[in-house]
Amino acid sequence: MPEPGDTPGLADIARRWAAQLADTDGVALSSGDLERMLLSVAEEAYAQAATAKDAAIERFADLYSCSPVGLLLADEQGNVLDVNPALIELLGYQPDDLIGRPLTGLGATDSDNEALLSGFEDLRTMARSRQREPLELEHAVDGPLRTYVTIAGLPGDTPGTIFPVLMVEDVSELSLLRETLRKQNVQDPLTGLPNQRSFGNKLEATLAAPADDRLALVYFDIDGFKVVNDGLGPGAGDEVLRHVARKLADTFTDHDAFVARLSGDGFAVLMRGRFTRAEVVTLVEEAMTELAEPVYVADRGIGVSVSVGIVVRDATGGTQENLHRAAEITLHRAKENGRAQWMMFEEELDNRDRRRYGIGAVIGGALENGQFQLEYQPTVKLDGSAEVAVVNAVLRWNHPEHGLLNPEEFFPLADTTGMALSLGRWLLTTSMADAAEWHDEYPSAPDLCVRLPLRLAIDPNLVGIIRDQLEHTGLPPQKLRICTDAAALTDPRGEVLETLAVLADLDVKITLAVSAGSDLELIRLHKLPVGFLILAGPLIDALAADGPEADNARKHLIALLERARALGVKRIGAEGVHTLEHAHRLRDLGIIAGRGRLYGRAAPAPEIRTLIESNAPEHVRS
Repeated sequence: MPEPGDTPGLADIARRWAAQLADTDGVALSSGDLERMLLSVAEEAYAQAATAKDAAIERFADLYSCSPVGLLLADEQGNVLDVNPALIELLGYQPDDLIGRPLTGLGATDSDNEALLSGFEDLRTMARSRQREPLELEHAVDGPLRTYVTIAGLPGDTPGTIFPVLMVEDVSELSLLRETLRKQNVQDPLTGLPNQRSFGNKLEATLAAPADDRLALVYFDIDGFKVVNDGLGPGAGDEVLRHVARKLADTFTDHDAFVARLSGDGFAVLMRGRFTRAEVVTLVEEAMTELAEPVYVADRGIGVSVSVGIVVRDATGGTQENLHRAAEITLHRAKENGRAQWMMFEEELDNRDRRRYGIGAVIGGALENGQFQLEYQPTVKLDGSAEVAVVNAVLRWNHPEHGLLNPEEFFPLADTTGMALSLGRWLLTTSMADAAEWHDEYPSAPDLCVRLPLRLAIDPNLVGIIRDQLEHTGLPPQKLRICTDAAALTDPRGEVLETLAVLADLDVKITLAVSAGSDLELIRLHKLPVGFLILAGPLIDALAADGPEADNARKHLIALLERARALGVKRIGAEGVHTLEHAHRLRDLGIIAGRGRLYGRAAPAPEIRTLIESNAPEHVRS
């Protein structure tokens, strides 16, 4: 770098200014002194400017070399002059591979090179920088590389010249991340099938497109998938899901079939075209056959069965929600009817099931809002006294839309929704409170019999609930009869046998509902503390008829009663007594009490209290 004093023209400028100032009035210095002074000032100013310039150059060089963004400097003709380390690492070239090349040849495709050329021309002719835009540049080894490129300019060596600068950002990982997120948004990561959201979008688009063909929506659900997951581990469960996905994708290939995994162990197929219901069923049965072949996981063959709900209808009209709901309900019907089978959507059954499920969905709110009520059905002695021996608690639902519902209309749904236990507890505690009031006022009031719903019968807290309620209400335990049946006794989920034994020790009476001779053998098998039997079913109904049917029923009932007495149970009643003649026939066989149409309908608590009062001894009523 030249010294300031050697800079061309600097001494001449100082000399000219010194001569001019020497002729100025008031200046006492000579021309030579002025020249030396001005030259000294110029040298100092020049040195400071040079220092600032060197510092700026050094800062730029550091920024250029240390920048994480790839930088490329070109000359006026657009040929590469220099590249920074970040760009070398980004594109995989050596500096000598790039220097001297036209920057407009760095693109991976013709369109990318055209974009670079256009940006260079804009910069050269209009001094306008090209904004950040996505381009693919050619990597030395890996081929096209996704980047964002900004084309800007730096002043050249002479006034009016511009040197192009390319700033290059690697967005390949960002693009990969976006693609991954996009796939996660529409694709199931385990099976590779479209996911539930993607299926919903496809269904919506299919329904929106006008056409005169047909649409089929098929829902699959793996039967007993929890057994596989819990028994063999989630790894085996995942392999089963992948197996089902492959089989469905291989089977459903026609009619623009769209196969998706919805959630858990549920899959769906959407088809559109000209086909019949029978053709869809054929494909479904083919898929079920393929899936029935075991899939082997660690040398263990896992059998797969599926329940299937099928909806086939015209492609036009309807909504996604209604179609989905129809397929779901049809699938539920297939599972309820025994699993491992397909069911076709039927309008009448769909309306029935929608009513049922609509009832089941609001049981919790109905219980909280007081829509349930208790009625009591009298059981009358058959000895001619017409004395009410027992009242049987019956739960009813005063539904605001469907009227008064019987237990068989809502208890199965309560089991499905998990509300059966709450309903059973309310039935038990409320009826015991009513019975305690009757007994407190009329000690001769009949016993209370409560037929426990299955979920309450197997509940491990049943003894505690009954003991607490006995203490709370003051109802004598011998005035309470708990009725159970074979389903509860053989259910593996509870400890019913221990519960009945403890209740019997509390002096609660145990009643067994019997519909066949096999039910009686449970008394012997489990040594049940049963004091009463209630007979119901075809044999009791048949005895009300005339002819051979009644004779045959009588023979079977005689044998059943003899077996009951042999097991030590002598107090036997019957449910479903229709006529006085029917009652006489039952009495002649040794049945001591009955309930049914002959003795009136079930009645609410106030009416039962009136009945008890009318049957109470005179001195108690007064």
